[in-house]
Order: sequence, then structure tokens, then C-alpha cells
Amino acid sequence: MKIAICSDTYYPMTNGVAVFTTNLAKGLRRRGHDVIVISPSFTGKKHRYTDKETGVTNIFLSSKRFPLYPDQIHKIPEKKQVLGVKMPRLAYKNGLWLSTHPYREIKKALNSFQPDIIHLQTAGTIGLGVMSYVKKTGTPLVSTGHSYPDNFTSQFKLLKPIKRPVDSVVRHYLNSFLKNAEYATMPTEIAIEELLPENRSRFKVPVEALSNGVDLSSFKPGKVPKAIYEKYRLEPSRQRVLYIGRVDPEKSIGTVLDAFSQVIQKIPTAELVIIGDGADKSRLEKVASSLNLLGNVRFLGRILPPELYELYRTGQVFATASETETQGIVLIEAAATGLPLVAVDAGAVKEICQNNKNGFLCKPGDSSAIAKSLIKILSDPALQQKMSLSSLEIAKTHDLNHTLKRFEEIYQQVIDKSTGVQSS
Repeated sequence: MKIAICSDTYYPMTNGVAVFTTNLAKGLRRRGHDVIVISPSFTGKKHRYTDKETGVTNIFLSSKRFPLYPDQIHKIPEKKQVLGVKMPRLAYKNGLWLSTHPYREIKKALNSFQPDIIHLQTAGTIGLGVMSYVKKTGTPLVSTGHSYPDNFTSQFKLLKPIKRPVDSVVRHYLNSFLKNAEYATMPTEIAIEELLPENRSRFKVPVEALSNGVDLSSFKPGKVPKAIYEKYRLEPSRQRVLYIGRVDPEKSIGTVLDAFSQVIQKIPTAELVIIGDGADKSRLEKVASSLNLLGNVRFLGRILPPELYELYRTGQVFATASETETQGIVLIEAAATGLPLVAVDAGAVKEICQNNKNGFLCKPGDSSAIAKSLIKILSDPALQQKMSLSSLEIAKTHDLNHTLKRFEEIYQQVIDKSTGVQSS
């Protein structure tokens, strides 16, 4: 098949959509399909690049920087100081890139490629351009929804007084990208229930829960090379709690820090390692300092594979307090590495973190419950081992190969329907 994957975020960005889109493109190419990815340029200028290692062709569209949010690629610098006072950050030097002429450039790229199917990942400017192209050409379209309204509205504090009506508008907007496709997917059934109308029959497009999946050949238990411990100044014998992912406000990492301040009262040598970067990092470092955690908390910044695989293996438990996950790829990655999980019962997290099986689910915002759960796991090697084995079993159901195979079936079903071919 000739498959065009279109997304407003893509590697080397490190959010869940970018990671999934990258895995999807590489995986489909390995399975013999002709794949292009259309995304914004990270230089502003449109260009084309074919990765020699994977064979995936990337078409980067001309773009402009949106400075109100970081690009998730470059390290966020410290705030500027004026007379010794740190100024509020109103803009980022390396802001998100948004496609500025999506329809014209998408039309040129897709007319040249002539895809059998288009798979849309996002509802940004590229998404709008793709929808216009599909309406005019009738090209078969599959859409995947990765976001809740809260993923967007929680970023802007000014929206808090009107958040509920704004969320309703954003939900309607996100839904439009699913209902105007021939087939739609979301990572979990819980995510579908959260985003779609209660009366599913009103939603005329088939919507399937299909895991983002992870590569189980990369995320797996194993011995950590001594060089990794040395490079990141980690003590192999230390009890370690991991958080890996974006360090942004909606991830509620402050709740994890508060919980960890309670953990070290019982386990003084425990360590919390936060891997990732984001708009909330500077504030969280101050929080860690105010809680006297600097000797027990490490902010390692953004780290990519293959070292990321090894760093997962340095932990004894993975913790998150995020309430906005449509699935949580990092949770699957942690489970696939054999880590017990401690999370909150919100969003779609409970499909990966199963209470009293491979971890504990706590009430959102309840740092005391998170602390008790972490202490329980860190203090009980037998429980830790039992939950580790359960995590590995749960992760098997999220094998990327299954996800790829199912998308191939969906693509073929949609193509057959558009061409009038009867499915066997």
C-alpha cells in the first residue's frame, strides 16, 4: 500500500503523538509499504528527506514558529533576569512550528505520491489541510484521535474561568476530525467514551480502540550497563522511582514531588529521577528545593533512545499523577520494562495501570495515597517482583506489531469500501 501519514507533530518532538507517528511510519515501512510522513518543518522552510535507514520519506511543510509553547526538541533555557529578578516567560525562542500553507503544499505532495490511504493524527493546521484535500479528491481517510480537550486548555491559565465551555468547543472540534473520516481510532475505549457523545449511534463513523503500542524488542527488562550509571551519576544499589515524559503543567508532576517528599521520610535513600523537559521544569526544580529534595531528586532532561531504554531499567517503580492521558505510551514502555506502576485513576490510565495487579491507582491529586503506594512497593521485594511480572503480561497486549497489523487491516477495509470491492 501507498500510505500517507499526516501529523502536526513528529520526531524529534517527544510527545505521545510524535512517538506513535514515528513508530507507525517506521513499522509500516518495515512491513513493505510505501510510506510518506507530512509534518511541519522545524526550520520554517519546506523540504523533503528520505531516511536511508528506514526508507520513510518525510515531507516537511513551510511553517512559522508559535512562541507560546516550547517545541519539545530543544532544552528550555532559564528565565532571563532583570536586576536579579527572573522575568515571566511570555514566549519561547524555540516555539512549536505550525504549517502556514498546508492545503497548497499538502495537495502538491499528495498529488505527486497518489496515496491509497491517508492516516491523519492531529487536528492542527495540517489536519485542516488534509480534510480539505480529502473532501475535494475523495481519497480514503483514517483518523486517530490522541487528545482530550484538557491537553490543550490546561496549558493556558487565563482560560481557567471559562474552561468548561471552551472544553466543549474543543471537544466538538476534535470530534469533527474523527467523524469526517471513513474509519476512526483512539488508543483506548475509555478515551473514546470521554471524547465521543454518550449516544454512540449518533456517531456514524466506526470508532475502534486500538493501542498505540510499543516495540517490545526495545522496551524490555535487562541488565543496565555500568556506563549508564556512571554517565548519569546514578548509584546502582539505590531505590529509584522514575517519571519519564513531558515536564508540562498538565502532567501534575508537582503531585509526584509532594508524594516523594513523604516517601523519603520512610526510605531516606530513595531517589526520584525525572527524565524529560517542558514548560514546568523550572518551577518544579524550585518546588523540589523548597521541599528539601535536591539530594533525592534528579532532573536529567530530555533523553532519547537507545539510552532511554537503559534508563527505564534503572528504576524499581514508575510514577505519574497525570490526569489527561488517552493512553500513556510511557506507561506501556515502563510496563514493558517490568516496572510496577503508581498512577491516578483518571483518563485512560487504568487500562495500563491495573489496581492491585501491576501497581496502584490513587485518587487524582492525592499525594499521600501516591506516597503510601510507592513506599509499599519499594519496601516489599516480593510485591515488587509480582507486580513486575504482571506489568510484563499487560505490556504483551500492547505489542506494536499487533497495532501495525490491525492498521493494515483497517486501511485495506477502507480502501476496498471506497473502490467497491467486497470484503472477504
